[in-house]
Amino acid sequence: MSTNRRVPFLPVIIAVIVVLVGAIIWWFKPNNNSNAYSQEQSTALDNQTSASFTDEANVNNGSDTLTKQSSSQFTTGLENLPRSLQGTDVDGEIIIDENKQLVVTEGLRRLFDYFLSALGEEEEAVIYARVESYIRSHTPEPAASQAVTIFDQYVAYLKAIPAIENRYGNLQLQATKTGELDLNVVAQQKQDVVKLRQQHFDKKTIKAFFGAENEYDDYSLAMVKINQDKQLSDAQKEAARQDYISRMPDNAIKTNIAQQANLNELITRTEQMQAKGATAEELYNMRRALVGAPAAARLAQVDQQDADFDQRFKQYQTQKQQLLSQNADKVQAQTQINQIEQQLFNETERKRLAGYAALQKQKAAALNSSVNSNSNSN
Repeated sequence: MSTNRRVPFLPVIIAVIVVLVGAIIWWFKPNNNSNAYSQEQSTALDNQTSASFTDEANVNNGSDTLTKQSSSQFTTGLENLPRSLQGTDVDGEIIIDENKQLVVTEGLRRLFDYFLSALGEEEEAVIYARVESYIRSHTPEPAASQAVTIFDQYVAYLKAIPAIENRYGNLQLQATKTGELDLNVVAQQKQDVVKLRQQHFDKKTIKAFFGAENEYDDYSLAMVKINQDKQLSDAQKEAARQDYISRMPDNAIKTNIAQQANLNELITRTEQMQAKGATAEELYNMRRALVGAPAAARLAQVDQQDADFDQRFKQYQTQKQQLLSQNADKVQAQTQINQIEQQLFNETERKRLAGYAALQKQKAAALNSSVNSNSNSN
């Protein structure tokens, strides 16, 4: 089944451990399912969806009559989709075995999230009927009824999550005194969420729905703990991070985390080496060691493109300033400036000019501030 649309889970990030600011690192595709544990435990929907569920009656205990009335308008569940879902492909999957038994996967949770993302546009009973119709029109028995049952459980779980989030969110605010996360509060919150999941799902469903999320949560908590350890030097913290990653199970999550860690290291070392005037060969060798030869070669090409753009930008700025200072007719000057822009830059590059100019101005201001600070200290 196509997966062009993904509904975000509800991670509220507890701490930004790895800052990925390198927009030029385009050859790695980030994992869309990456989640981190935070003051509010990760759930399957965004805040708007969870808040809406809090105010709704539980589907299992609620209006069966209304659900039956709503289901009568659907055959496949895809009729008259709300605006936010129109033109999209249904995300997720329904897998069955040779005996037509349901095989629970993370994709089933994505399927539920896809339809639940329209909560607010549609009433809960309508969405419930839509999901049930979709499942039954695409799935044989007994797998269909098994999937509907898990959907009941999932909705009930989502309705219970906000109470935990609100309670521990307040506790975390009270416990935080130095701007650091209280890991004891976070650990207790996580335990309560684990218990809640055990109340609503069996072990196989918990693993399928939340296994990857839990692994990312554990990783994030470990990184926060390392970062908050005042007894470790920066080098020791980096070694501890690498050691944790090396001990993770070999899977897609570990691969993605390792790539992100390498990217962070790549960005830091590139900036340091460029500031010291490193040659293109030195940069290439460093990058090859971190991300491999193909990526290093692509980055070298990006460096060349950036250098070429910067050279043309400086030429453009010089000519622009001359025109503005020498021509009293500002309209005529701007016309000439526009002509220079078209000569020096393509359409895509011209869209970058304003932002690039602002960035260069910020860099110049930071450099002047640093120079003045050093002069005053001497």
